[in-house]
Amino acid sequence: MSKMAHVIAHIMIIGSVALSNSLMAATWTVNSSDGLREQLLSAGRGDTIVLQDAHYSGNFEITYSLTLQGRQGAYIDALGYGSAITVSASNVVIEGITIQNWGADLYERDAAILISEQTENITINRNKLTGDGFGIRADHSRSLTIIHNQISGNQQLHILDRGDGIYLNRVEQAVIEFNQISHVRDGVYIESSKGSLVANNRFYEQQYGIHYMYSEQDEAYGNVSENVNGGYAVMSSKSVYLHHNRAQNASEYGVLLNITNGARIEFNVLRNIHNPNGQEALGNQGRAMFIYGALDNEIRGNEFAMSDIGIAMAMGGEQNRIYENNFINNNIQVKYVGDELLQWSQAGRGNYWSSYMGWDHSQDGIGDQSYQPNDSMDKLFWRYPEAKFLMNSPVVSLLRWVESQLTVFSASGIKDDHPLMQPFPINHSAELARDVSEFVYEQ
Repeated sequence: MSKMAHVIAHIMIIGSVALSNSLMAATWTVNSSDGLREQLLSAGRGDTIVLQDAHYSGNFEITYSLTLQGRQGAYIDALGYGSAITVSASNVVIEGITIQNWGADLYERDAAILISEQTENITINRNKLTGDGFGIRADHSRSLTIIHNQISGNQQLHILDRGDGIYLNRVEQAVIEFNQISHVRDGVYIESSKGSLVANNRFYEQQYGIHYMYSEQDEAYGNVSENVNGGYAVMSSKSVYLHHNRAQNASEYGVLLNITNGARIEFNVLRNIHNPNGQEALGNQGRAMFIYGALDNEIRGNEFAMSDIGIAMAMGGEQNRIYENNFINNNIQVKYVGDELLQWSQAGRGNYWSSYMGWDHSQDGIGDQSYQPNDSMDKLFWRYPEAKFLMNSPVVSLLRWVESQLTVFSASGIKDDHPLMQPFPINHSAELARDVSEFVYEQ
């Protein structure tokens, strides 16, 4: 037989097997806990198991490639122990199921859906998960798709005792989109992973919306974090692209860059970041963005608005490119206590400052006079917070006025040689979540 004939015969065999497998796949219907367990053991690869409108109690494991699908009213109650569903096979779909009351032991990885190691191609779609531990947890797997789920934790627990909504550890190529997550520890926690996409999710009442640790080449856009401690934390990671997200009504910060490099932080809206106790303790205010020991990142086109501090920077965060951002009506536009004079402009374009009082005689959109957002009095109070009782004294007000009239720039701090006269146009609506109805669970 010729080589070409061998190839054709091989292709015919593969096609025949694939057709045979598709013809052999079956759909099974169950309506009891025992029936579900039996069917999970006996189902063939590629089968679909349909859960009728019924109550399924206990813990279940998927050991074959199959689809587990719930009809309206189908729900699993794990009875407060362990994980409700453990996925130990690849090529699995779980959709349309309400899951509740799984275990709260985070050390044992209790979750509504626990994805075992060395699995891939798992899709979790349109489920409603309510419980104490992790909503969805995956370790050392790849190609996960988690979309259109509603995940709720136990708001009676302390925030750090709750599980994360979605927890990924050493996971590659995950897609997390159009989920609504509330009352958990972190909405999405990604550790030691690579190539994730987190898009168009909504996060409420939790520690952080998205939390990256030791991760790389990740992207997040279109997410909304509201009433959280922090919107988006990028820690010890690299090459993260965080764009067109929104954080509002947070108490600590909108975006945190901590020991991170190569990130692009662009076109995010970070508003109303206020620490209710921050005014009593200088250094503890809400920060629209906090840069701590992060180098070689690009921060462009963001809005830092109506917060205690626009950007706070400390401990080696000097080597970043920061330009074409809008600093609007923050109590303190920038807080930087360091010994260097940093230039926040790029190729002749700086940032927009609502507090800038300069002119543009050339009508090119760039202020004629450089801008330094913090005067010597600010730095004095940051270095010596015990002197804060003097902040509103007439003497300090006079010194501030004299310094502003003399336009004396200090040898350290932030300087913008090309301040923008108008806010930089940012198309926030293009990527942000379109409507709350996108996120509402419909079974």
